[in-house]
Amino acid sequence: MTDQRPPTIDPIAAAHWQRVAPVRSPWLHEEVARRMEDRLQWIRLQPRAWADWEPVRGGLAAHALLERRYPQAERFVAETRPAHVDQIVREQAARPWWRRWRAPAVHQGPIPAGAVQMLWANMALHLSAQPEALIGEWHRALAVEGFLMFSCLGPDTLRELRALYREVGWPPPGHDFTDMHDWGDMLVHAGFAEPVMDMERITLTWDTPQRLLDELQDLGSNLHPQRFQGLRGRGWKTRLLDEIGRALRQPDGRLALTFEIIYGHAVKPTPKVRVSERSAVTLDDMRAMLQSGKTGRD
Repeated sequence: MTDQRPPTIDPIAAAHWQRVAPVRSPWLHEEVARRMEDRLQWIRLQPRAWADWEPVRGGLAAHALLERRYPQAERFVAETRPAHVDQIVREQAARPWWRRWRAPAVHQGPIPAGAVQMLWANMALHLSAQPEALIGEWHRALAVEGFLMFSCLGPDTLRELRALYREVGWPPPGHDFTDMHDWGDMLVHAGFAEPVMDMERITLTWDTPQRLLDELQDLGSNLHPQRFQGLRGRGWKTRLLDEIGRALRQPDGRLALTFEIIYGHAVKPTPKVRVSERSAVTLDDMRAMLQSGKTGRD
C-alpha cells in the first residue's frame, strides 16, 4: 500500500469529529447493524468473548442484540471518549437488577491482544483517517481463528448530493468513500484471511430539506481536505435548502439520498512461519501455532 488512508480524508477533521460526534446511535447505524447481526446466523463459531468497537455511535440497540445472541460470552467495549463511556455505564445501570447480576463481565477500554473471538465494528471504518492502522488494531485484538464483522459507507453514498454540488460549483459535500475491493485488499494486507465483502444500497427519504440536513449532520462530518473552510452566511444556507429541494425532489414529493452500505467479514488465521536457515516468530504467534496443533510449515 502506498497510502495509509483514503486520499480525501483530512486527519485533523477526522480527529475533531471523533471528539464532537453526538453521544447517540444514529437510526441508519442501528438499521445497518440489525442487518449485519442477522448474518451471524450463518457463522458457526460461538465466541467465548467478543468486542464491540465504539458501540455508542455504532448502535446500542445492536449491542443488545449481540448480547442476546451470545448470552454467556464475555464482552469488551472499545470506547475512548469519556462521554461515550458514561453513556455505556448509564445504559448498563438502567437495566433490571437481575439482568445486571446474571450478565457476564463487561470490560471497557483497550482490548488485550488476542482476547476475543469476534470483533464487531459497525459504521466506523469510513471515518478513520488511518484505516489500515485501525484494521491492524482489530487484527491484534482477535484470537487466532477469531473473526471480524464490520460495515461502512461505500462510494455511491450521497451520489445525488455530490452531483448537486458539482452542478452549482461548490466544493465536495463529503470525502470519497473507499471501494469494497480496496477494503478486501487492506484486510489481507493486515493479516486477515478469507475476506468476504458485499454491499447493498439503501435509499432514505425526507419531507423537507432541513430534516435531510439534520440527519446528515448526525451521521458524520465533511472530512474532505478541499471542503469549504470558512464560515457561510444565512444566504448560502437558504440557497442550499432551495437547491436540495429542487435537485433531490422525487415524483412523490419527498427528497431522496442513496447510501451504499459495505459489509465485511474476515478471519484471523493461524500464523505461518516459513522454515529457513534462520526463522523468527513472535511469542504470541508461537503460542497460537502450538494451541492449534500446527507447525506452520508449507
